[in-house]
Amino acid sequence: MFNNKTILITGGTGSFGKKYVKTLLERYNPKKIIIFSRDELKQFEMQQKFDQPCMRYFIGDVRDKERLTQAMNGVDFVIHAAALKQVPAAEYNPMECIKTNINGAENIIAAALAHDVEKVIALSTDKAANPINLYGATKLVSDKLFVAANNISGGHKTTFSVVRYGNVVGSRGSVVPFFEKLIAEGATELPITHKDMTRFWITLQDGVDFVLKNFTRMLGGEIFVPKIPSMRILDLAQAMAPDLATKIIGIRPGEKLHEIMCPADDSYHTYEYDDHFVIAPSIKFSSRSNDFTVNAINEKGKAVAHNYEYNSRDNEQFLSLNEIKELNKQSCL
Repeated sequence: MFNNKTILITGGTGSFGKKYVKTLLERYNPKKIIIFSRDELKQFEMQQKFDQPCMRYFIGDVRDKERLTQAMNGVDFVIHAAALKQVPAAEYNPMECIKTNINGAENIIAAALAHDVEKVIALSTDKAANPINLYGATKLVSDKLFVAANNISGGHKTTFSVVRYGNVVGSRGSVVPFFEKLIAEGATELPITHKDMTRFWITLQDGVDFVLKNFTRMLGGEIFVPKIPSMRILDLAQAMAPDLATKIIGIRPGEKLHEIMCPADDSYHTYEYDDHFVIAPSIKFSSRSNDFTVNAINEKGKAVAHNYEYNSRDNEQFLSLNEIKELNKQSCL
């Protein structure tokens, strides 16, 4: 699907972008891969590792519609990974989060339509489901914008979909590298926000593979949610440092005790597939069917029960200590 195609990744110097590029280069022969991001140092560092002839590095900010539109000329597929995503930082700097996560989403949509990009997938987060923090609220708005974009595209061929998943093992700024740093520095205890806290857990490679697959599955307008395991934060600490004590420090501003990816309020238009869920649009499309029981590669889904909620606390699969250790090890590869 990606052979001889041009792919643009916003926020492409992040953990996801680098793994996505590595995977594309290993499995396909793309015409161009465009990394669109605002940090020249991170681009320079990434260019030392990925310097193939198909690679392009564009300095730009998703807040800048003109630059984004220029960068999208000739692009076939877009992965929108750029975001301000640190929950406490967003609480203290709300307008900056809004400018990037909401205004930036609007600019992505406008630029993609301007150049008849074939497909756009925007990365979302569990925090967009029943949001209680500003980051989650901005990503919910972003999700709604990308869904509705399918209804305003008019004669354009562009389709837009969303991928939502939970915590990525070992991603930059996440708990695993934070714990690793404390352990390496000789900490005598690990800080735990709450003893009952649970999280969805996915490896970076699994996240990348899920996005890649959904480019073939997407009809446009749906939110894809993978079926992934949960883990308990106390189990994570035990798996990483069994000899260290833990200290309860309290939940951070805007943080949830458990994560939700398919809210009960969306159950009436949520469909379960073999390895994922699809949350169909709540709005009606004027130009095509709203039937999301069969996807573009003929996989079939079924409606979930009324009031069904997919959350990290009630998940059927929880990781054991050994499984947590193995996933942590994989994240380092």
